[in-house]
Amino acid sequence: MKIDRSISILYVCLLALSPALAPAQTSATNSAIDLAQRQITAYLDKLADFHCTEFVTQEKLAPNGHVEATERARYDYLIMMNGTGNDFQLNESRVEAANARGKQTQLPMLVTNGVATVLLVFHPYYRDSFTFEAGPEEQVDGHPSIPVHFSHIAGRRTPAALALRGREYPLELEGTAWLDKQSGEVVKVEATLQHDMSDVGLRSLHVHVDYKPSAPGKSVGLLDLPALAVVDVETPRQHWRNTHIFDNYRGFSTEAEQDPNVKLHAANNPDPNNSPATAPTLASTREKQ
Repeated sequence: MKIDRSISILYVCLLALSPALAPAQTSATNSAIDLAQRQITAYLDKLADFHCTEFVTQEKLAPNGHVEATERARYDYLIMMNGTGNDFQLNESRVEAANARGKQTQLPMLVTNGVATVLLVFHPYYRDSFTFEAGPEEQVDGHPSIPVHFSHIAGRRTPAALALRGREYPLELEGTAWLDKQSGEVVKVEATLQHDMSDVGLRSLHVHVDYKPSAPGKSVGLLDLPALAVVDVETPRQHWRNTHIFDNYRGFSTEAEQDPNVKLHAANNPDPNNSPATAPTLASTREKQ
């Protein structure tokens, strides 16, 4: 994400921090997390088979909460994630569709990307960075689901970071993820900051993501994929809300190259148009016939 043209919040930054001991968790919670972890690992393997259309609405909010300015855009969106408990890589591509952007405002707008990957708190690379606590069963869209509260452990890895003036600040997140009771798939996530970060320009961050079943092709089957992501950000002087809608998933096969000398982290953005910094791009893609 980019805030006010000078602050960036990036998901899947590989921040190797000092270790900390995670408190013990109940067997019921561990069972739910184990199932979610298996689903997330499989999910990442399958995610490289899809690309979709992303519709983004950026809103600048006035102090009274009313919408002060709006921008809309459409992108061809692709995200590839892969890794193990010891290694993790992300490639993300957002290409603006031709003639897809509406009239631009002169006000500073929030630019966000990568927000649907908040479910990575369950990935083995990040799992030991959070404490988890399962709650009583709830209904989400008519399906029995287990809410699991997560909270970051200070000093551990985090899937999000704030990039400001050439420095990176890890974001300590807490929230709740709802897991399908039978499959363990993540169906909804709510996440916020554990602590106020106004000293570095970030007062609050709230992320809401819905994952819905989608069947892009018979060969890949049914899979819960990002459907909606809403990001609300406040700094001491500004307030923004961005809404991402992911639709029209299509299956394809990919060939990608990752330069081993390129580190996956935020970079200063030289683009005068202030487009968001992205991970290394795909070398080539090929759609299924």
